Amino acid sequence: MWKDYSIGFIKKNRASSVSVLVAAFISALFLSLLCGLFYNFWNYEIESVVLEEGNWQGRISGAFEEDKVSEIENFANVKTAIINEDLSDEQTLVVDICFDNIRAVYQDMPLIAQQLGVPETSVSYHESLLSSYFINDPQDSTPPLLMAFYLFVLLIVSVSLILIIHNSFAVSMNARVHQFGIFSSIGATPGQIRTCLLQEAAMLCVLPILLGSFVGIALTFGAIQAVNILADGIVGRHEAAFTYHPLVFAVTILTSFLTVLISAWLPARKLSKITPLEAIKNTGELQLKRRKKSRILALLFGTEGELAGNALKAQKKSLRTATLSLTLSFLGFALMLSFFTLSGISTNHTYFERYQDAWDVMATLEDTKIEDFSHTDEIHALADTDSVIYQKATAVCSVWADDVSEEVKSLGGLETVAGSDVSMADGIYTIQAPIVIMDDSSFATYCEQIGVSSAENGSVVLNRIWDNINSNFRYKEYVPFLSENQDTMTLQNLEDAAATVEIPVLGFTKEPPVLREEYDNYALVQFVSLSTWKQIGGTIGNAEPDTYIRILSEKERTLPELSMIETELMNVLGHDISFEVENRIQEKIDNDAMLNGYKLIIGALCVLLAFIGIANVFSNTLGFIRQRKQEFARYMSIGMTPEGMRKMFWIEALVIAGRPVLITLPITAVFVWLMITASYLNPMEFLAVAPIVPILLFIAALFGFVALAYYLGGKKILKCNLAEALRTDYVG
Repeated sequence: MWKDYSIGFIKKNRASSVSVLVAAFISALFLSLLCGLFYNFWNYEIESVVLEEGNWQGRISGAFEEDKVSEIENFANVKTAIINEDLSDEQTLVVDICFDNIRAVYQDMPLIAQQLGVPETSVSYHESLLSSYFINDPQDSTPPLLMAFYLFVLLIVSVSLILIIHNSFAVSMNARVHQFGIFSSIGATPGQIRTCLLQEAAMLCVLPILLGSFVGIALTFGAIQAVNILADGIVGRHEAAFTYHPLVFAVTILTSFLTVLISAWLPARKLSKITPLEAIKNTGELQLKRRKKSRILALLFGTEGELAGNALKAQKKSLRTATLSLTLSFLGFALMLSFFTLSGISTNHTYFERYQDAWDVMATLEDTKIEDFSHTDEIHALADTDSVIYQKATAVCSVWADDVSEEVKSLGGLETVAGSDVSMADGIYTIQAPIVIMDDSSFATYCEQIGVSSAENGSVVLNRIWDNINSNFRYKEYVPFLSENQDTMTLQNLEDAAATVEIPVLGFTKEPPVLREEYDNYALVQFVSLSTWKQIGGTIGNAEPDTYIRILSEKERTLPELSMIETELMNVLGHDISFEVENRIQEKIDNDAMLNGYKLIIGALCVLLAFIGIANVFSNTLGFIRQRKQEFARYMSIGMTPEGMRKMFWIEALVIAGRPVLITLPITAVFVWLMITASYLNPMEFLAVAPIVPILLFIAALFGFVALAYYLGGKKILKCNLAEALRTDYVG
């Protein structure tokens, strides 16, 4: 009986059924896409770790013979045991181990060490790989957060979808209160009614869930391919391969069915609790609250406005859900666009605009001292380039309080400006003094540029300090640090205060050499030649292990031309030095590609959320109109013209679509203002590139879909038979 009734209702109420089908399809699609993306990103991270660090899970080192490796292989649960030739030497053998059951690695590795007779401290674990598999040291009290985060996101999305799909079921079920009242009066139990409604939900949603899941898989594949295209050429990145596991599909299907069934169960449970008398008295139409007048709408649009406002008030709960759904969708979309716009402005300010004229090619010579580098002349000989070879060190210097500049004193003193970055004792400030050691030729050229007489022994002092009282970190203004009456600077070793040198001051400057370096705001940076460093380096020490080569082309270069310079540089360096080379244009391309990839992924999610919100409102609006068929029939029976009906429809559409816009725009403006304030950006910079067009297109789409729903629903209402509309219980 109930099966026949459900089939009959579905056939006679096709429009209502379609809204449920669409809601179930969107739910399954979104969940499938979310699960697929999470799985592929997880798999990509594992592949990255394996490519960079290897696929070993446990590692053991010790003074044991190679024949012991066979004992390790014979150990229960050990899959492979391979000698690491790169890490092993004559005294120590290093063995990389993989396990059949990776989750037992923390239990088995100490047992293997015990069997070999080596201390447990000889055991190490591939923690980055193990954590990717959600395997953590049992002794670690910190719980793994990745899976928890994923489950939390999945829960939030599912709850959101439940709230959205719930309305589609509620509209259909609420219109049948009268029918189920009759069934209850002739003996139908609440359980039977709930079973009937859930049965209908299952019948309607099986195919949309399966179809939505497969479409979600296809979209996941498309997203992975799009990321590969956008990120093509990024140095150090491997291509992501689309992968899919049957378990992911099972989780998607299960979550989708649970989401739909819960969405249907909520209104079904409420409906089954209504007493037979209440249900029979309910006609299935919307109960209008005529006592509450919509004064604003009545004032603006007359009688049609009052009727429209009265109807919307009678459906407050549905309207709140629609408003919340659209507001969240619109807000996520607008904030995402604004965030990426501000992020782009900030990135340009903090890096590319600041350094695009400072370097074209950079090389980092690993574990190489500048005094040991023998290719200086060859680097300088590269055609049409300006090159600097430098190393960095750290020291501290002592400055008398009276030697601080008048400008700093006027700002409240060095303590006010620099705070804890400086210390004082007996009228003497102790200040950080980073040292930049430049090759002799580059140092001489720099001295000539700033008008300082070069000498073999001495330093150029970067005499500036950030005026943080009158400027922010985004648009820094500087004042002199010292009064510039010093002939020498006292530098001391960071670790040994007694190790000091007196170094002549060749000159003071506010213009540092053109390097890709960020200098401390409250430090007295010292620029010295290699010859000077050879005299003081033994005392000062604390030099960084790496040496840097900065090459700046003397003319505008294209990517192929910079790549050629890069190749020439690598040929000069040869194979006897370990180095890394960077290309400015390629780095900008890689950065843009990475940002575009993030934008694509997050943007796709925001657009999908927006689509879900709009689809939900579209479905609810159609249901809202169908539920009021008898109301509209009465309006027409007492003389309301089709033009008046259309006017009422347009007013309701304006309110439904307009409320999320009026809520979202001020919230977005506040968040943007807060982000601009926090990042100390000029608001005019944001306004010049603000995503106004995409936001306007979203608003247009929002109004368009709601208007379309009212157009389609109203068109059907206006064509219906008045007598049939007044007596039927069906809503489709």
